[in-house]
Amino acid sequence: METRTKHSLPKPIINLPTSITIFRIFLVPVLVVVILTKWERIGVAIFLLAAFTDYLDGYLARKRGEVTAIGKLLDPIADKLLMSAAFISLVEVEAAPAWIVVIVVGRELAVSGLRQVAACQGVAIPASVWGKFKTASQVIAVVLLILGERHLGRFAILGRAALWIVVFLAILSAWDYFRKFTRSLGLLNGSRAT
Repeated sequence: METRTKHSLPKPIINLPTSITIFRIFLVPVLVVVILTKWERIGVAIFLLAAFTDYLDGYLARKRGEVTAIGKLLDPIADKLLMSAAFISLVEVEAAPAWIVVIVVGRELAVSGLRQVAACQGVAIPASVWGKFKTASQVIAVVLLILGERHLGRFAILGRAALWIVVFLAILSAWDYFRKFTRSLGLLNGSRAT
């Protein structure tokens, strides 16, 4: 009679880090409803909880050795859904200009596309330090914009200032990814030519 060892047990498709990522995806429509109904403090709490899960799922996946293909797929989708939904909702409640949100969301789609093309060529483009700064600035901007003048008074201008920082870092990090993409593709094409 065969006994299964610990190493022969199949790994579950949905582990704890992936469950946290899925939870973040389910928070997105809740966040949108709360922002649109102008429950600002609840909106900030939901958004910060969702943003924290972005850190938590990655940390747990690495610490527990539970990095999975589905987690690698879902995590960036969850991140982009969260930020895009928050910014688009802020346009709807007139807390952010639409043209700035188009730049921010467009950057997310463009960088995702670049990384996907690179992955199809067998090249992984690592996360940019500017991308990390951009994400941090987005969290700050969204919180300040959700709170708005109703809760921040004359300090509501900080939300607009933070939004300009987001735009600057979005463009800078997109340029950094594009530079890494062209370099890696150039090396790849050079290696094929030899």
